[in-house]
Amino acid sequence: MSEIDNLQKADGKEENKLPVKNDDNTENTSLDNNAQSVEETPEIAENEASSQTVEAEKEEPSNEKEEVAETPKDEAVDTSKDEDVINEIEESNAEDAEDEGNKERHTIAVKEYDKMSLESLAIELEKLLKNEKIQAIKSHVNDINNEFKTKFQALLDEKKTEFLNDGGNEIDFYYSSPIQKRFKTAYKAYRTKLNEHYKGLEKNLKQNLADKLEIIEELKGLLNVEENINTTYKHFKELQERWRNTGPIPRDKYNNAWNSYHHHVERFYDFLHLNRDLRDLDFKHNLDKKLKIIERAEELAKDDNVMRSFRELQELHKMWKEELGPVAREHREEIWDRFKAATKIINDKRQDYYKEIDKVYEKNLENKLEIIAKIEAIGEQESKSHSSWQKKIKEVEALRNDFFNAGKVPIKVNEATWAKFKDSVRAFNKKKNAFYKGLKMEQYDNLHKKLELIKIAEDNKDSEDTDVTTALMKKIQSDWKKIGHVPRKDSDKIWKQFKNACNYYFDRLHAKRNAASQEQVDAFNQKQDLLNTLKELSLTGDKDKDLTTIKDQINTWKNIGRVPNDKRYIEGKFNKVLDNLFSSLKMEKNEIEMIKYENKLDNLNSGDNNTRNLDNERSFIKKKIDEVKSQINQLENNLQFFTNVDDDNPLVKEVHNNIKAHKQTLKLLKTKLSKVKSLY
Repeated sequence: MSEIDNLQKADGKEENKLPVKNDDNTENTSLDNNAQSVEETPEIAENEASSQTVEAEKEEPSNEKEEVAETPKDEAVDTSKDEDVINEIEESNAEDAEDEGNKERHTIAVKEYDKMSLESLAIELEKLLKNEKIQAIKSHVNDINNEFKTKFQALLDEKKTEFLNDGGNEIDFYYSSPIQKRFKTAYKAYRTKLNEHYKGLEKNLKQNLADKLEIIEELKGLLNVEENINTTYKHFKELQERWRNTGPIPRDKYNNAWNSYHHHVERFYDFLHLNRDLRDLDFKHNLDKKLKIIERAEELAKDDNVMRSFRELQELHKMWKEELGPVAREHREEIWDRFKAATKIINDKRQDYYKEIDKVYEKNLENKLEIIAKIEAIGEQESKSHSSWQKKIKEVEALRNDFFNAGKVPIKVNEATWAKFKDSVRAFNKKKNAFYKGLKMEQYDNLHKKLELIKIAEDNKDSEDTDVTTALMKKIQSDWKKIGHVPRKDSDKIWKQFKNACNYYFDRLHAKRNAASQEQVDAFNQKQDLLNTLKELSLTGDKDKDLTTIKDQINTWKNIGRVPNDKRYIEGKFNKVLDNLFSSLKMEKNEIEMIKYENKLDNLNSGDNNTRNLDNERSFIKKKIDEVKSQINQLENNLQFFTNVDDDNPLVKEVHNNIKAHKQTLKLLKTKLSKVKSLY
């Protein structure tokens, strides 16, 4: 239980049971004279409260601050920094008092939104909507929204540049992202819920203000009631309890209402001079509680967690003002000065903390300006080749990511820094675009050359002269690879045309050769014999020797040659025998897999249509890589929903194990892809 909770719990109701005594030695001052001696405090007009409108985007409270009741009345208004922090605390408490859910904003962690991806920002917004009170996340949502807009605009600029580079017209550019739609949906839900909340709050605020104004009027009336002082005192305590239990009021009425209330509470205590025991016991009770508040504030002044201390200090000020009445006049100035002194220490430490943050922001600014300078330097370099520009594009992309991950900068230079960054990237893109526009003519020449190869392939795909045509087809396939880039909008289309024509020819050729030659039949028989021998092969138990033996058998198998197409199932049987042999060796699974895969690639590369076989294998491996990456991303996204679950949770463990297994598979697939590419 916190110290604040202890203080609140200790605030009992024993004063309601105090005995009432008449003091014959009280000052000879009539009730009317005493009431007239206190200057009347202007009341809050009730029609002002009725005109108050609560909107989703509320204005910040004004800086008006009247002296609290326990501050000596003859003390001049202090305009120093000490008073500024008191005003700040009062305004924050007024905001919390208007809507109690607001105070929870202090406990919600502010994450490094500037380092989050677009998807992570969308997920974070959804989590806040799901787990936190809608009125407590306003500043968090604003930061997330600003960061998302900044990063999405950068992505939009990038996509637009690509579109223009491909020959598109700016007026036709359009880009939509599922992440953007997801974020917009969440943000719209936030705005809707926030507006609904404030609409419901408005009516309550007005009614609560009216109730508190009524309590103030009743307090005023106590001074004019002719009844037993014990009855009047009991009525007074009931009014205090009603005041504490009345809900929040509009923040711009908060200070005036409280000051008016405390003013009339003090007037009542002045009235109680007719019965000093009641008044003095109340004063003593309040003094004890305020001294405990001061002691807690002085403890907080020694705490190294400055932000937590300041938040608790706000609660202490709220208790001081809202829950406790005045003390004897001779103590008021002393305890208030002591409380302010502790407040000053805590605030000074907070200001030092902010200064340290400012230093970090200044360092971030230096880093960002260095990044901008690097981008500008890259943009000024001359490059005359596609490969050179591709290298520079990757460098600038890496610098862009570094910029986004460099952290926050001082708010006063944030917009200027962002503008300077955009200008540097735009200048780079302008030079890049000029280069690639110059390449367009070359790309159209390449397109013309590839269209001619397509015509040759289509004209010869039905040829019966297999010796000549096969050589021709292989040559034009080789020529195709040597021709440079074509416009992106034509690339896939012409590749499909060319591939279909070549495949058509080689499919016909394959069909003709499908009848097994005697050589292939002999090869099948030899492999069948070797397979039977391998089934009976005994290994020595020496890993290196056994591995050499297995590889020798694989080479022997390769050297036997091709088998008839309808007998190629024997390759599967061979792989099963290899699996059994490898299982007895203590080798990594991926190492074994690559040995077998190299055998497979040799078979693919040894046929007449080896280029086509390798192309198909490369496409298959790439597709599998994309599938595994997608599965990994999905699993990692799933982990985002286990924020409050321990790592040893069975479900979380299973997800981590799946990710690990998929990453091993991905590593193996990439190795296979590299092996395929090495054969071209």
